[in-house]
Amino acid sequence: MTPKRLRWSAYLGTLLLLGTAACGSSDDSNDASGGGKLTVWLAVDARESWPGMVKSANERFNKKHPGVDVEIQYQQWPSKNQKLDAVLAGRDTPDVVEMGNSETANYILNGAFIPLDAKKFDASDTWLDALSEACQSEGKTYCVPYYAGARIGVYRTDYFSQAGVTAPPETFPELITALDKLKAKFGSKDPNFSALYLPGRYWSAAMAFLKDAGGEMAVKTDGTWKGALSSPKSIEGLTQWKELLDTYYVGDRAKDNGDQPAVIGQGKVGVFYGNTWEAQASADSRSGGNPALKGKLATFTFPGPSGGPLPPFLGGSTLAIPAKSRNQELAADWIKIFTDSESQRQLIAANTLPNNTVQLKDVPADGINGPAAKAAERGWITPQAPGWTSVEKSNILPEMLERIATGKDSVEKATKEADRRIDAVINER
Repeated sequence: MTPKRLRWSAYLGTLLLLGTAACGSSDDSNDASGGGKLTVWLAVDARESWPGMVKSANERFNKKHPGVDVEIQYQQWPSKNQKLDAVLAGRDTPDVVEMGNSETANYILNGAFIPLDAKKFDASDTWLDALSEACQSEGKTYCVPYYAGARIGVYRTDYFSQAGVTAPPETFPELITALDKLKAKFGSKDPNFSALYLPGRYWSAAMAFLKDAGGEMAVKTDGTWKGALSSPKSIEGLTQWKELLDTYYVGDRAKDNGDQPAVIGQGKVGVFYGNTWEAQASADSRSGGNPALKGKLATFTFPGPSGGPLPPFLGGSTLAIPAKSRNQELAADWIKIFTDSESQRQLIAANTLPNNTVQLKDVPADGINGPAAKAAERGWITPQAPGWTSVEKSNILPEMLERIATGKDSVEKATKEADRRIDAVINER
C-alpha cells in the first residue's frame, strides 16, 4: 500500500498557504458546538471487517457533538491515493484520511497533513514503533496509529503430524528440525514439494531476515539517506535467507508471493511466512485456495536466527487530517474516539491487532492472531525517506533478491549494486 509518486510541484505552495489559513479555524456551522458534516475516508477493510466498531465510534462522537453528520466514504486501496492527490490539489478535502503506514512519508514531507498533539490520543506513549514512526517528522506527529498486521508462520497441521513434528517450532533450531523432517517425508517423494515456501522476489520476507541480523535497508546520516543493504549485518541476514531458500524452497525463484494462497492450496507446501488472512485465504476458493484445507492450517510465531521472533514488516494504517480540512478540531476529536482503548478492544474482537503494545497483551494467545501479536513488537516499516517511493517503483529490492535467489549475483555484488541504485533516488522529494 505504497502511494504513487506525488505531483506536488504544481500545487504545493497553494496547499501550504491554504492549510496554514485553515489550521485552527472552522466554519461557523461546523464548529464543535454546532451542526455540519465531517467527511472521513476509510479503506474498505473497516466496512468489511469491523463495521460495528465504526458504528460505535460514530455514536460516541455524536453524543459529544450532536448535530454533526459523520459521513464515512469507503475507499479502495489501489485507487485511494490517486483520488487523494486530486482532492488535495483542489479546495474540498476530506477531514480525516486513512493512510497505510508505508504511505505517509511523502505526504508529511510535502505539508499535506497538519501536526497533532500526540498526548491527546490514547496510548500514545505505547504506540507500536512501526506505526508511530510512520507519523513522525522532525519531532512532530502528523498522524495517529489505527491498527496493525504482522506476518507469522503458517503450517499444515496434518503434514506436521505425518512427519513426526509434534508442536509448532518456538526457536530457530526447532524450525530447522521441523523443515528437515518435512523435506525428508514429503520432498523425497515429490520433487515439487517445498518444506518452506520462500519465493525469491518476496522482499518483505527477505528483509525480515536482514532486520533480524541487525541490518538496515537505508540509513540517514547528517540529513542524507544512503542505502545500507551491503553493510556486514545486512549481508549476514540476506545470506541466512538465501540458505533457507536454497535448502527448503522448490519453485520459481523469479516470482513474488502475490499468489501465495493459491500456491498453498495446491498442497505442496509445509510452511509459509505470511499474514493471518493468508492462512484463511489458502482454504478459500474465492482467493484461489483449496476448501479441503479448512481446519488443516495453523499459525505460529516465526522464530528468527537471532533468538527472538523474526521481525515482521508491520502492515497497518494511520489516520491523518489534511491541511485543507475546515473541521480540524472535530476531525481530531473523531480520531481520538476512533482510536481509543474502547475502539481498540473492538478491533481485537474482530481479529485485528491494536495500535499499542499494552493492548497487544489482550490478543488471545491461543487465537489466530496470538502469534502475530507476539511478533508485532519487533515490527518494522520501510525507511521514511523522501525518495523511498521511487525505490519501490524502481523494483530495486525485488530485482536484487531475484539475482541473489537465481545465483546470477552473489549477495555482496547484488547488494552493492542495489545500494548504488537506492542512493540515486532516495533523497528525491
